[in-house]
Amino acid sequence: MAEQFKDFCVRNNPKNQEEAINYFAIFGGLDIKVNTTVPIEILIEKLILNKYKYLRNDISNLTKGDDLYHTILSGLALGDRRTNSAFRRANISFDDGIDIIDDLCGLKVLRLEKSLQSLSDIDDQYVVSEKLLFVSPFVRFWFACISPIFKGIRDGNYEEFFKTFENRKSEFASLIFEQLSHELIKQSVKNNEIALIQNQTIVKLGRYWDDNIDIDLLVETKGGKVIAGSSKYTNSKIKKSELTKLKENCKNAKIDVDTFVLFSKKGFTSELKSLKGDNLKLYTVKNFNF
Repeated sequence: MAEQFKDFCVRNNPKNQEEAINYFAIFGGLDIKVNTTVPIEILIEKLILNKYKYLRNDISNLTKGDDLYHTILSGLALGDRRTNSAFRRANISFDDGIDIIDDLCGLKVLRLEKSLQSLSDIDDQYVVSEKLLFVSPFVRFWFACISPIFKGIRDGNYEEFFKTFENRKSEFASLIFEQLSHELIKQSVKNNEIALIQNQTIVKLGRYWDDNIDIDLLVETKGGKVIAGSSKYTNSKIKKSELTKLKENCKNAKIDVDTFVLFSKKGFTSELKSLKGDNLKLYTVKNFNF
């Protein structure tokens, strides 16, 4: 993801990292130049909707043109990314669904992700559903907003698309921001930017989830140090309550954490900034330079 994002920024020269993330979340993975001074909706109409038939053929080549594959991909793009949820949406058995997921991972359309339950000290843990990430931001956008309502777009009627996009557009940048926060923490550990974690390598990096708890970022280093993080791509500053919630989630998941990290689009309140130290590191979107 970091290399894709870096290439996007080099090619399109956005004015800042926030703009870069917003446009990358839609156009990342498309082999075209994007003028980031033009509103996203106008670019979508010009570069995607008006070229639907050509892009549909590209997508079909990527996914073997299989309608069931497309149904599962839309389920993933619109849902909580869990395999079981996508299979229910597609009305397909787990065994058949997993075969398709394996194929889509082999085609480099998806990447499988497992909850880092190994970092939890909870006894008798149950197995939770795996999650999936789209390798290309554009492909996720396609199966969330284009594929489910393709008939109107095919016929040149974009009204339903723009209603759908308006309701969901914040989701695209939020997930990209979260994915890039994983890349940023890799960079920070490598560069010895975290006080309690010096000269160490990462052995586990991902997320934790079960039926009740979600933790956006978890890291374990070779030396046994653990980092837990939360990312919020919203237009308000993150408050101390976000740190409290993260700590509570880690406590309930029985995960011992050495350093907490928070990632914010718009920064942090003065109260939260006053808590910065060896056990808490704060990042804003301006830090997302790769």
